[in-house]
Amino acid sequence: MKKSIFLLLFMLIYSHSAAQKTWSDPGITVKDIQSHLKYLADDKMKGRFTGSPEEREAANYIKANFVRDGLKPAFGDSYFQDFDFIERIDLTKNNSLELVFDGKDKALELKKDFTTTPFSGNKSGTFDLVFAGYGISSEKLKYDDYAGIDVKNKVVVVMRYNPEYDSTRTEFDRYSSYRVKANTAKEKGAAGIIFVNPPHPKNEADELMELRFDGAMGIDDLAAFQVKNNVVEEMLSSMGKNFAEIQKGIDASKSPNSFSLDNAKVKLAAETNYIHNKGRNVVSILEGSDPVLKNEYIVIGGHYDHLGIDQLKTASMYKGNVPMIHNGADDNASGTTGVLEAAEKLASKKADLKRSIIFITFSGEEMGLLGSTYFTNNSPVNLESIVSMINMDMIGRLDSVNSLTVIGTGTSSIWKDLLNKENKYSFQLGMNDAGSGGSDHQSFTNKNIPVLFFFTGTHTDYHKPSDDYEKINFDGLRKVADFAADIAYDNANTEKRPDFVKVEAPSMRGAARSKVTVGTVPEFGYNGKGYKISGVSEGGSAQKAGMKSGDIMIKFGSKKIDNIYDFMYAIGECNPGDKVDVVVLRDDKEVTLNMEMQAK
Repeated sequence: MKKSIFLLLFMLIYSHSAAQKTWSDPGITVKDIQSHLKYLADDKMKGRFTGSPEEREAANYIKANFVRDGLKPAFGDSYFQDFDFIERIDLTKNNSLELVFDGKDKALELKKDFTTTPFSGNKSGTFDLVFAGYGISSEKLKYDDYAGIDVKNKVVVVMRYNPEYDSTRTEFDRYSSYRVKANTAKEKGAAGIIFVNPPHPKNEADELMELRFDGAMGIDDLAAFQVKNNVVEEMLSSMGKNFAEIQKGIDASKSPNSFSLDNAKVKLAAETNYIHNKGRNVVSILEGSDPVLKNEYIVIGGHYDHLGIDQLKTASMYKGNVPMIHNGADDNASGTTGVLEAAEKLASKKADLKRSIIFITFSGEEMGLLGSTYFTNNSPVNLESIVSMINMDMIGRLDSVNSLTVIGTGTSSIWKDLLNKENKYSFQLGMNDAGSGGSDHQSFTNKNIPVLFFFTGTHTDYHKPSDDYEKINFDGLRKVADFAADIAYDNANTEKRPDFVKVEAPSMRGAARSKVTVGTVPEFGYNGKGYKISGVSEGGSAQKAGMKSGDIMIKFGSKKIDNIYDFMYAIGECNPGDKVDVVVLRDDKEVTLNMEMQAK
């Protein structure tokens, strides 16, 4: 018996050593890495913005590499998975604002005196005007700009910010966003809202907001605008009122000062047009050799889109006025290169792989995980057959001490031991248990799939035009791609698949001031009515109430929910222990759930 065990151990050690020797044969090379990166991060690619001709060119390049490596298309005879998204919002010709006061009509000029907001509904008509201070109504704060005034079927003029505008952090902050104030106005029965910068030295520039899609559709039946400060000053002055003094009084007393603007009206028209486009994922499959395990899959992915030239200005860290190409060499031509090189290496070992491997480059990551969310909702294979997901995003700046961050290490009980075992590259591993946030792996975590996200860290070139090819650590990238391939190889050949462990995401800064949590994960890229749920947290209020992935919340208590902003607004007034009836759409049928709020 002992001799047999020794012989077995010898054979295992020998076969492992032989595999290691073969595995170290050149497969991922600095030369190939440089070639991929030089192509993907070249100026001619114009930043690879989702839906652009250059995104299509990059997709064709990725496909050509998959074909060369003998990988099969994931969708019949196609490697491409297209998805719809809203690229931008345009204003139609039907946008106008005319104020009637002091016996005269004052027609305002679009983009000079006023702008329609990106979340405005389509509406036109003539309405009375009411000044409603900061447009805040909160029982918690015992502050209500709508107390004592009638705004039904009228248009409210409200100041941006709040009475504690100069404070670093205040309880008023959660009620101060454009969306929250617009929702409050609609809830009070207003037909429209006009925002204005308060007369404060910090607002000297008095700039109008940009028309940028914020991920949710406009607010039905509510016209929303912003006007220049001098417009409101002139109107109030004609009534014997001083705008600056009104604001100072509210701020000093923390007491509202709202009033009807007698004999003043507004003639308005608001109409927006949502411009749709198509993004494209590129997906291939390397089939495993085991007759049973080949029906299970490891996903290796990374996004190949970036910020373009000026299309995602709000995401850019560049503050100049001249449009610049954001080449995104590290973010994420580096991860795309990692996927291509891992594909080539693993394809050369096809006969040794028991499980199958899906290689995917996502688009739309910079716009909110659009491509990966679409993939996990429209996978060519059953999601339950996906064993794990390995994500590479920004792996091109390995530092001199080999610091490699791996996120998602708590999403399976096997990850940490496996990472340490396969670390033949002297990485200083920084492990983060949570499987959420920041990149495409989250779309898989939301579906209860174990993930690992490889990341060499942020830098001063992040989301700037200076994130260029010349700054990549090519040999460092080679080591990270090799490491990811090693992990995938192990996953492909281990009989027992990784277990999934649910790890709670840390609270976001903006949400940290809320007293309650419900434990829902939003469906990124969903543009229909309601708040669509991608997942629920274990033990959270939503799960305990019976909420499921795919549910669309349409009502929270007495509040109608049209989007995630409505939901965030609705929970703002809740306290731990409150019980709320929540209505969701499930398979096109309304289901009422009773949810008890939990403390954050």
